[in-house]
Amino acid sequence: MKLKTPIYSFVLFISIVLLTSWSGSKNPRMNLLDEVILPKPVSVTASGSSFELNANTKIFVNGKSVALLKTGHYLANLIKPATGFDLKVTSTSKKPNSNYIYLAISSLGPEFGNEGYKLRIDEKDVSIIANSPEGIFRGIQTLRQILPKEIEASAQQQKSWLIATGEILDYPQYGYRGAMLDVARHFFNVGDVKKYIGMLAAYKLNVLHLHLTDDQGWRIEIKSWPNLTEHGGSTEIGGGKGGFYTQEEYKEIVRYAQDRYITIIPEIDMPGHTNAALASYPELNCDGKAPELYTGNKVGFSTFCTHKESTYQFVGDVIRELAEITPGLYLHIGGDESHVTQLEDYIPFINRVQDIVLANGKKMIGWDEIAHADIKTNTIVQFWVRLENAQKGVTKKAKVILSPANKTYLDMKYDSITELGLKWAGFIEVESAYNWDPSALIPGITKKDILGIESPLWTETITNMTELEFMVFPRIIGHAEIGWTSDSLRDWDDYKVRLKKHSDRLKIKGINYYAPDVIFKAEF
Repeated sequence: MKLKTPIYSFVLFISIVLLTSWSGSKNPRMNLLDEVILPKPVSVTASGSSFELNANTKIFVNGKSVALLKTGHYLANLIKPATGFDLKVTSTSKKPNSNYIYLAISSLGPEFGNEGYKLRIDEKDVSIIANSPEGIFRGIQTLRQILPKEIEASAQQQKSWLIATGEILDYPQYGYRGAMLDVARHFFNVGDVKKYIGMLAAYKLNVLHLHLTDDQGWRIEIKSWPNLTEHGGSTEIGGGKGGFYTQEEYKEIVRYAQDRYITIIPEIDMPGHTNAALASYPELNCDGKAPELYTGNKVGFSTFCTHKESTYQFVGDVIRELAEITPGLYLHIGGDESHVTQLEDYIPFINRVQDIVLANGKKMIGWDEIAHADIKTNTIVQFWVRLENAQKGVTKKAKVILSPANKTYLDMKYDSITELGLKWAGFIEVESAYNWDPSALIPGITKKDILGIESPLWTETITNMTELEFMVFPRIIGHAEIGWTSDSLRDWDDYKVRLKKHSDRLKIKGINYYAPDVIFKAEF
């Protein structure tokens, strides 16, 4: 019998080790680079295998942080409907051996900020590491998108829940990434607003700006001026019954948003867009007479009487009550389209209102017309139409929120045959909504001047959630990527392919989205 040589034995040993190592892995091979993540992350590294989420998977939270534990339960509740798994959430400082999702606060460096995260998927475990619970929450939205698309179903699905292995590093380029909902022209109830908040959170948006008052309706209870809602909140465009939020309902919205790391910014528009208030209290009018309630869609015809001291008593009471129930940094005072207010009256009004906002511990935001006033450096100018106003604001050392009407207004029609929406700022197709660079939009305004971007939905023609979804999606997804993803990583040809693939998730969620043939029926 011929003896085996040492080299032969060594090769045989290595072969057996490799074969045993490979055959020991029961996890299917998957490529993390194939997954669609919106907004696009900073970096994705694939390792070619998979992790299986199952009924025995546990969620471990590092430490005793109440906020982090709440986020762990949010993840468990997110997973449960489609999987049927009732995952246990436990606080611990030690990692178990396998089959867990681990959420931990640990220093990742300043570039990650409060919202950045590191998501690592191995065959045995998943971990999300961040500088804060907010970053963990953003990482969960990415984990959600790399789970099978059926995770978005509201009923239990019979399937395996595999996640491709690898590592994702991610953080936003702008700290302010928002949407605005006009509940004044047509009222949306608490349930509708919560549903919208959930939609926004899925794409890492962090602000919901509520346009609470306008000519057609006053939507927030002010206890010291009760007729604002009793009378001013009783109608809307077209003569519908309107509605309003009690302060308790508003606080419920705020809490719901806080749990999803979204800041509510309330807007009380003034001195124009104020007919609902003027109709409720005659003393706010220069002639002391209350106009009729308004149910049309014209703008620019109303104004507070800026010379009356009673006007500032009113504004002070409204801002005080609103500031008390708004934990965020900002209050929005509108300031747009006040066409019947003379500039010599408008400027001192805005100056005085700014001081009232600051006295109540908040920073003021206003539409770009407020740049005519003596704005302070901590006041924010929200650009919507006039470049020179935004430029004027920056010369006064103010930061700018970009809401260019011809790119971000979600109430603009997609094209000439869109039934809903308006067209005064032009048609905004999906490509136009995505294909622009905030830091190159306005001459003289650079990235350092920009707080972030916001996508307003004015509701002159929007009456319910089905219509809202059609006008918002998918344009808001592109806006979310503009706000989050570095300009150097964004490309329209790449984005439209990812968006088409992502549309299956929109269908499963039951979102009534707009689907142009050029993207959704194209072969890429």
